[in-house]
Amino acid sequence: MSLKKYILIVFASMMAVVMWAQNATSSPTSRYGYGELNNNLPGAYRAMGGLGVGMRSNKVINPAQPASYTACDSMTFMFDVAGSFLYTNYGDSYGQRNKVNGNLEYITMQFPIWRQHIAMSLGVNPYSAVGYDFALTDSINSDYYYTQSYRGLGGFTQVYGGVSFNICDWVALGVNAYYMFGDVEQSRSLNFTDASMDSVQLVETLTANSLRLRYGVQLFHTFGKHSITLGGVFENKQPFSRMNYEQIETTTADTITLIDNGFEMPMMYGAGLSYAYDNRVLIGADYMCHDWANAKYFGTTNSLRVRHRWALGAEYRNNPTSRKYVDQLYWRLGVNYTTAYTNRYNEAELGVSAGVGFPLRTAGTVINATVEYGKRGSKDVLKENYLRLVINASISEHWFFKRKL
Repeated sequence: MSLKKYILIVFASMMAVVMWAQNATSSPTSRYGYGELNNNLPGAYRAMGGLGVGMRSNKVINPAQPASYTACDSMTFMFDVAGSFLYTNYGDSYGQRNKVNGNLEYITMQFPIWRQHIAMSLGVNPYSAVGYDFALTDSINSDYYYTQSYRGLGGFTQVYGGVSFNICDWVALGVNAYYMFGDVEQSRSLNFTDASMDSVQLVETLTANSLRLRYGVQLFHTFGKHSITLGGVFENKQPFSRMNYEQIETTTADTITLIDNGFEMPMMYGAGLSYAYDNRVLIGADYMCHDWANAKYFGTTNSLRVRHRWALGAEYRNNPTSRKYVDQLYWRLGVNYTTAYTNRYNEAELGVSAGVGFPLRTAGTVINATVEYGKRGSKDVLKENYLRLVINASISEHWFFKRKL
């Protein structure tokens, strides 16, 4: 079997896995809002603090910036797949707990449509993840003991298709179309040890499907060994179709209610800048804003908060043309700061990341390993410290050319 067919089979199989698998998280904070949000960034840029808006490369598929697709070579097909391993420590006034999760992060592909002028990207990646399971035990006047249990599982996934085109030698425009879907089941129960008292359980099943667009623009120029890219992205506020099924179960009766409340995806905008020197040094900075405060959530605004995210990162290669393999490695480092988007848990997150890219000698493929460390919260409410390992394979193959006999 040819490499082309192998890649297409792997792409289709892994897309199905990502679309139907539940995203892995164990954070109690995923109970609020839409759960933990994913920034949908490629593994290489996650090692640089999570850059994306101002990044443009013919080696990396960057779905965060649809204008970047035309950076690919006019005869190259690109394929990227990533998986992760997550270790998290939770601490509060009751003590500490450790959780381990693993997940298939994303799968994307990119290819040219018309020379270097038009290119396209397709893929699937998670939008949000919900996963928690905890309980509290207490009593009423030391007479009636009860246990409150909270459980949640699921998340929202998005499939995207994007196109980019160069309108001149230094300006590129692009647009991504997203279809988002998924289910989240959350339950709350109150159980008394006294059998004479009714126990109650509330189960909410949230089913979502939604369409939205992201627009991107990049201005780029190369002079000598220097390159500069300035980018921007924008999403308008759009209705978010979400159905809410409530089921209340008691010892004696069950009640099921269908609620169709108003939900909206927020207006989003971002800007980024990157500078490259001699294909060896790359530095960049990004800012993104999601205006959740003015988006409807259960029919009202101001239920959520504006989410801000800043990122700063760098990449270094000693000598890409050297025969020494160590000189060809990509060394990356970055930092980011993200504010919370929910009112119930409004602790900001600080993260640092580092990574190494290992190019393969016999193919246009780079294996990237990224380590991310982050923390947020306090023991008075909930403190989280996590360590995530992300491994991704970025494959580039020359497909679009005629072989000479």
